[in-house]
Amino acid sequence: MTKTRGATPPTSLAIRGRLLSFEGDPAVEGPSVVRFWEDGTLVVANGLIEAIGESGDMLAGRAKGLPLADHRPHLVMAGFVDPHLHMPQTQVIASFGTELMEWLQRYTFPEESRYGDPAVAAAGSRFLLDELLRNGTTSAAVYCTSHPQSVDAFFGEAERRGLRMVAGKVMMDRGAPEALLDTPQRGYEESKALIARWHGRGRLSYAITPRFAPTSTEAQLEATAALAAEFPDLHVQTHLSENEGEIAFVREAFPWSKDYTEVYERYGLVREKALFGHCIHLSDRERTALAAGGASAIFCPTSNLFLGSGLFDLEASRAAGIKTGIATDIGGGTSYSMLRTAAEGYKVLALKGEKLPPLQAFHMMTAGNAAAMGLGDKIGRLSPGYEADIVVLDSEATPAQRRRMERVETLGEELFCLMTMGDDRSIVATYAGGRLLHERDKAPFHPLEAKQDAPPPPSSSQGGEAGQ
Repeated sequence: MTKTRGATPPTSLAIRGRLLSFEGDPAVEGPSVVRFWEDGTLVVANGLIEAIGESGDMLAGRAKGLPLADHRPHLVMAGFVDPHLHMPQTQVIASFGTELMEWLQRYTFPEESRYGDPAVAAAGSRFLLDELLRNGTTSAAVYCTSHPQSVDAFFGEAERRGLRMVAGKVMMDRGAPEALLDTPQRGYEESKALIARWHGRGRLSYAITPRFAPTSTEAQLEATAALAAEFPDLHVQTHLSENEGEIAFVREAFPWSKDYTEVYERYGLVREKALFGHCIHLSDRERTALAAGGASAIFCPTSNLFLGSGLFDLEASRAAGIKTGIATDIGGGTSYSMLRTAAEGYKVLALKGEKLPPLQAFHMMTAGNAAAMGLGDKIGRLSPGYEADIVVLDSEATPAQRRRMERVETLGEELFCLMTMGDDRSIVATYAGGRLLHERDKAPFHPLEAKQDAPPPPSSSQGGEAGQ
């Protein structure tokens, strides 16, 4: 049997491999929440995981006779979740030699100004989603630009692929080139129109997206507060306490605030499903406020290192009870790979005298990030009722990995090797909603180009029918 690539999937499909999932946070609950099947099979029906278990039982029972994707001996996990990245910044990665505020002015804002052109926005969206899928990422929280057409382009491309994505139009009315500025009223009206057009459509969710306090006047933050009050269930995404210069700017711009976090508190933005990128230089009061509001702190290690912003304190975030995720932060971040991101996260925490054990890292990349995004009941686990977003991982993708794996004896050692040495080459396949959207060494799949009546491409990793 061949895999169904992109077009309408079979009603049911069995996927076999070494299955790994998390029913809780190993950092809090210990190893008992780790579920691992050395030879497991899961059944996908109508885009959801219907059943999971040992292959012997599954292939003789619920999976018997179904189309089978046999990925042995590879690891099969829930697709990676990336809770903070910027769609228009794919061509400012590796821009040399500045800290945050200068980096925005010199590189980022001029690039984002191009995204008023729908063709530029469409090309950027298409590239980003190709690259995420190539790296095993199936869901993300995404900043578009201040142009509504950039949001239309991104959501349109995500909808065509059937992806679960959260995104929003950046709101900013100061501190940037004219081509990027909106006004409080226009930011409110354009955001509300985009919410009506896209939120809840397929697997898409809208995020109210003030870029960060330095680029919004109090009038715009009031308009943002009005949106947040009208749509209490929507995501909010912004930046917080990334850079010392940024913090100093906020102190001057909002002299009434006791700290950076209080600016967002005043406008009702510290709440459930609020995603605060970076959160490096927080006081104890700020951490307490984020935890009390149910907000999430998003650790962006490659960006923080590249821009020299500082070192995130994971232990302090957890001790305060803050939901915490880990993200690429493309394009201040330097890799689309959640594996590379976790590897750099390990190094950041080592400099703080902290550890990121491999089981905790893979939990963060999947179920942990899903929970930080308020989507923990939909994605991030291989469990019945969850959406069938799945990544297949090869721990021996390169000669160096194969050499290292000769000495690996435990699952934890394998995961640490994969996290430390792996990258996009380790991604064998990526499924979203039960559909195969990326296959290693194959061209990206683009739904609009597919002929629905054409046969799917051949695949060497397919095993036939379950139970044969």
